[in-house]
Amino acid sequence: MKGRSLSWIDGRWVEANAPELPLNDRGLLLADGLFETVLVLDGRARLLEPHLERWRQSAALLGLPEPPQAAVVEPLVEEAIARCDLPDGHGALRLNWSGGSGGRGLDRPESLAPRFWLQLSATTPQFSAVRAIVSRHERRNGSSRLSQCKTFAYGQGIQARREAQMAGADDALLLSTSGELCCGTAANLLVQRQGQWLTPPLSSGCLPGVMRGQLLSRGLVQEARLEAQPQSGDRWLLINSLSCRPIERLDGQALTPHNRQEIRALFDPLVAD
Repeated sequence: MKGRSLSWIDGRWVEANAPELPLNDRGLLLADGLFETVLVLDGRARLLEPHLERWRQSAALLGLPEPPQAAVVEPLVEEAIARCDLPDGHGALRLNWSGGSGGRGLDRPESLAPRFWLQLSATTPQFSAVRAIVSRHERRNGSSRLSQCKTFAYGQGIQARREAQMAGADDALLLSTSGELCCGTAANLLVQRQGQWLTPPLSSGCLPGVMRGQLLSRGLVQEARLEAQPQSGDRWLLINSLSCRPIERLDGQALTPHNRQEIRALFDPLVAD
């Protein structure tokens, strides 16, 4: 199958928009599921192993069965890339793991049959600057297990993004329920202050992002409690597996800019392997 977007589900390759998901799937009805978004660069899935590890840890934390192992996922990913006509070999791979079908209401059935499917579509990493606000309506709950996992439930991010757009901005930063800065709607936050990169701790409720983890493991970033008021000379970034975007304005205040070379010098080595 040639195309710019396709999916695999229940052992079959289908068009990405084909109506293949049962209407009683718990992921669809209750957001009871997990996903991972993996960058495909030059025809290769990057950082797949840490994505699969977070997938497994999140499933265990939320009481879902263990998702497919690398031995199952990797051949499917390679076949998806081979089948999908990605411009320049760049794309976004999404791995989905839902609670599956069965029963109604919140309680999971005893004979839970989880469902796995993947999607691949064309995209390229983004490095353009954004204008952001601090959301006045949405906050991340640092004590919730859901904050530690990349679940299907993205309603909070959608509402915070709408709030930003209504204010003439591109994205929103979320505070924790404890009042400290946490993250963006779909990315971790980095602040370069006095030559040191800082990022909010997991206790703030931020997602343990894969790129964030790479930066911490390489000693390039330190965890620190951050407030919503920038300090003089700060440089702020939003980073995830598909982008590394500087914040040029926050609540209308201009921030010290990054240049594209600086951003690429941070992002590119993380996905080089």
